[in-house]
Amino acid sequence: MSATTLAPTAGTVSRSDCTPAQRVTRSLLGYGVIAGPFYVATSLAQALAHDGFDLTRHAWSQLAAGPQGWIQMANLVLTGAMVVAFSVGLRRSSSSRWAPRLVATYGVGLIVSGLLVADPAAGYPVGAPVPTVPSWHGIGHFVAGGIGFAAFIAACFVLARTFARSGARRLAWWSRLTGVGFTAAFVGISSGSSSPAVILTFVAAVLAAWAWLAGVAVHQYRSVSQSS
Repeated sequence: MSATTLAPTAGTVSRSDCTPAQRVTRSLLGYGVIAGPFYVATSLAQALAHDGFDLTRHAWSQLAAGPQGWIQMANLVLTGAMVVAFSVGLRRSSSSRWAPRLVATYGVGLIVSGLLVADPAAGYPVGAPVPTVPSWHGIGHFVAGGIGFAAFIAACFVLARTFARSGARRLAWWSRLTGVGFTAAFVGISSGSSSPAVILTFVAAVLAAWAWLAGVAVHQYRSVSQSS
């Protein structure tokens, strides 16, 4: 096989063409792609396996209060750690100063939410009494989640502005739509309603948010590759 055959094609960046710093940045950005599928797959596997858990009535974070709740706790902590790692890659690859900080705050919010278990609600776990007064860890879970979600929403709009300035208009609009949609879903779930419409809307917003985060990660990954 000739040397010409082995050479990378135009527009393709081989691993050897990247500096060590760029390889680290690309690895960190990769966590933005895998964090969402990891969280969703782990949550859905538990939701389908646990008796009494209803995807139309219960928030996924409630899985931590049920049988083998440590799995969902670990899921939130590990997912949060991946989001924080991604935020470092975003800081190394983006001109935005605030977006990486906001994404990191979202990741920390996931970690804290995993360590502080939500209270039983809407009949899950089965047979567990619903407290008349929220526990300290239930309050902490709600506050950490709220701060994290607010930071995520802010990151959407900050990055929308950054992408618009750089000419990535489609990604800018995607960022704005994700921020608006997630805001509406978060307001609904924060109302305390456990109606199927509210729960499923929030689930859809979460899935859309992870898809957006992966899209941003891929965009930044390519920008690092093109700069080498």
